[in-house]
Amino acid sequence: MAATINERYEAARVACARAGQEHLLRFWSELDDARRHDLLSDIERIDFAPLPGLIDGFVRRRPPHAELGPLAPAPHISLADVRADTDEIRAARAAGEALLAQGRVAALVVAGGQGTRLGYDGPKGCLPVSPVARKPLFQLFAEQILATQRRAGRPLRWYVMTSPGNDAATRAFFAERAHFGLAPDQVVFFQQGVMPAFAPDGRILLDQPHRVALSPDGHGGTLLALAASGALVDMAARGIEYISYFQVDNPLVLCLDPLFLGLHAQRGSDISCKFVAKADDHERVGNIVLAGGKVHVIEYSDLPESLATARNPDGSRRFDAGSVAIHVLSRRFVERLTADRSRFALPWHRADKKVAYVDLASGRRVEPASPNAVKLESFIFDALPLAEMPPVLLEVDRAEEFSPVKNATGVDSLATAQRDMIRRAARWLERAGIRVPRDAAGEPVVPIEISPLRALRPGDLSASDADLRGLRFDAPVLLA
Repeated sequence: MAATINERYEAARVACARAGQEHLLRFWSELDDARRHDLLSDIERIDFAPLPGLIDGFVRRRPPHAELGPLAPAPHISLADVRADTDEIRAARAAGEALLAQGRVAALVVAGGQGTRLGYDGPKGCLPVSPVARKPLFQLFAEQILATQRRAGRPLRWYVMTSPGNDAATRAFFAERAHFGLAPDQVVFFQQGVMPAFAPDGRILLDQPHRVALSPDGHGGTLLALAASGALVDMAARGIEYISYFQVDNPLVLCLDPLFLGLHAQRGSDISCKFVAKADDHERVGNIVLAGGKVHVIEYSDLPESLATARNPDGSRRFDAGSVAIHVLSRRFVERLTADRSRFALPWHRADKKVAYVDLASGRRVEPASPNAVKLESFIFDALPLAEMPPVLLEVDRAEEFSPVKNATGVDSLATAQRDMIRRAARWLERAGIRVPRDAAGEPVVPIEISPLRALRPGDLSASDADLRGLRFDAPVLLA
C-alpha cells in the first residue's frame, strides 16, 4: 500500500532533521497538496546518508587539487594499427561478434539532457538530426541496434538512462514510435541520480518553496544509477557481461562495435576508452594520459599549457588523445565500484555556479548575479585509474565516429554534425565504387543519408547492389 502524504512528510522530516536540512520544509504549511507532493518527491530523491561528509569535504571548504605527478602519453592501439588489420585486430573483431551472438553485451546510452541549448523543446535524444530523413538521435541508435542484432541472430538489450526532468517525455517518445522497431521489453529505462545545490554554509537550496534545487549527479552517476535501479541485477540475470557506453549527442557513434568489444574482452579490461586525435592543442575534450602507472583523463582546462603545446621530435602533438566519452565497461567492475553506494568509489568534483534560490526569510526567489552555490558531480572517466586491469585505449577516426551536437551554432552544432554525416555517407559510397558529384569546395552536391539498417560500415555497400545501380544525385539521397 502506498504511503500517505502524512507518512511521507514524517519520513522526510526525520531525514532532513538528521542531516541538518530541516529548512527544506520551511514553507510546508503554505503549500497545497499538489505542491506538497512535488516537494516530497524532490526530498525523496536525495540520498542523505553521504551528505555530511560531502558537505564537510567539498562545500564548506574547497578540496585540494589532486596532484598526479609527471604525465606521459598513455599506451594505446593506434588508428594505423587498426587499418593494418593485424592478426590481433581480426581476432578481436571476431571475438566481439561472438560476444554479441552470445548475448553477453548490452548498449547503454546516457540521455538525461534536454535540447534547450540547441533551441529544441524536449529531450536531446528526440532531436531530429539526420540530414535527409530528419531521424532523431534515438532512432539512429535504435536502427544500429536492430541491424546489429540481425547479424548476431538474437535480441540485444538497450539501457536508456534518463533524468527526472525528461524521463516521462523520453518514454512517451519511444512508445509513440513503437520503440523504433525494437521489442518494448528489450529497452530498459532508468533514471540518473540527482544532487542538491548547496549554499556555502552547507544548506541545501530551495529552487521554489515547493521544489529543491536539484541537478544531475554527472555522467559518473551512471554507475550509481545502474546499481540503484536494479539494472545491474537485470544484466547479471541475463548473462550480460559487457556494457557499451555512449552519450546521446553523437550521431556518428558506433553503439556496438565488435572490434572495441573484442579488444576489451580479450585483454580482460575493466573499462576501456575510445579517443580521437585532437583537433588542436586546446580542443575542449579530456586528455588521456598516464600518471603513476595508471590511465587518467585530464580536463582540457587542467592540462598545463606546456603540455598542451608539447611536441614529439617529429613535430606531432605529444598529448594528442582526446576522450570522446565512448567506453566499454565490464559489469563486474561496475558492481565493485557500487558495492557500497554510501561510499561511492568515484571522486566528486566541485563546481561553483549561479543557482536561483528562495530566500528563507521572505519566501522570494532570488536570481544571483555571481556564483552563490556549490554543485557536485562525478565523471565516468575517473573510473579509469580504479581499474585493476589496464584499459584498452583505442584510437578511432573522428570523421567516422565523432561529431557531437552540443551547441546551437558553430563548432559541434547540428549543422556540423549533419555535414559530417553527409561526408561519411559520401565516402562510403565512393569506397563502394559509386561516383559522388562534389562542388568546388569538395562537398557532395546534395545531402546524402545512409540508414544503419542499410549499412553499418563501408563494406556493407557494393556498386553491384540494386539500390546503388544508377544512383542519381539531382536530389537528396536516402538509402534506407
